Amino acid sequence: MQAEVQHVQVSDLDEAVEQSSQAQAAQRVYSQCEKPMGVGGRIAGWLMAHRRSDKERNRWAVSLLDLQPTDRVLEIGCGPGVAVALMTTVVTSGHVVGIDHSEEMLRQATKRNASAIGQGRVRLLLASVSDLMAGYDRYDKCLMVNVVHCLDNPDDVFRRVQRQMNPGGKLVVTFQPAVQDPTGEDILKAGHAMVERLKAAGFPRAHLEIMSMASDSVACAVGMKEG
Repeated sequence: MQAEVQHVQVSDLDEAVEQSSQAQAAQRVYSQCEKPMGVGGRIAGWLMAHRRSDKERNRWAVSLLDLQPTDRVLEIGCGPGVAVALMTTVVTSGHVVGIDHSEEMLRQATKRNASAIGQGRVRLLLASVSDLMAGYDRYDKCLMVNVVHCLDNPDDVFRRVQRQMNPGGKLVVTFQPAVQDPTGEDILKAGHAMVERLKAAGFPRAHLEIMSMASDSVACAVGMKEG
């Protein structure tokens, strides 16, 4: 029996190799965004702090907190400390706590917020949400920017945050759908689903905000704890 021979163009092989390399590179970048470390982590942190889309996303998310000078604020997954720095411009007599599980991110965030830390207005902790919830402060506001996809059990985290918040407290969860090239319908669907999760976690007055960006739009679920 004559064996069947399949002819493959060299150009097809080149394209397949290139696509595989791009996929591997994308996975490396994604893993560094989840828990930045080493040289790659330093680069990822720099991008998070300087990329225009990230700065716009953080600025918008912070604005949705409706911060007051005396607020006590928690940021889960503070990264390189960009949002923390923005919040301290308003929270002048309150307190901002940022937690992250990446030593590299805490190093960058500490450097970026050194003055406020020295003044006792900012505390940064190498911790997870489960570490934080035993015996720590209560908060008026809580911020999560592009970290919900890194959580093993987001619903449990939302419930933990709700228990730590003062009456009338506000939770802002900003994210982008975990699909490639999300459509407007994808963003709305994911956003409304997140709103329902906040309601189930004890934030009955929850609603959806959308920010249109040049690349992908960003969804934000805003939940209010009853007073």
